[in-house]
Amino acid sequence: MNKVVQFVKEAYAELRKVIWPSRDDIIGSVKVVIVSTIIIAAVLGLVDVLLLLGVQAVF
Repeated sequence: MNKVVQFVKEAYAELRKVIWPSRDDIIGSVKVVIVSTIIIAAVLGLVDVLLLLGVQAVF
């Protein structure tokens, strides 16, 4: 039981050292992720359509 208590104390001490991001940092990161996801989805959709057209042209 001593080891568990020691682990929890050390984990709490380490979490107090963490520099948490600000709200503005998080919002900026979320915007980047959303825009990146939309761009990648559009590119993959375009590739899918082009491959479909290519396969239909061959067959």
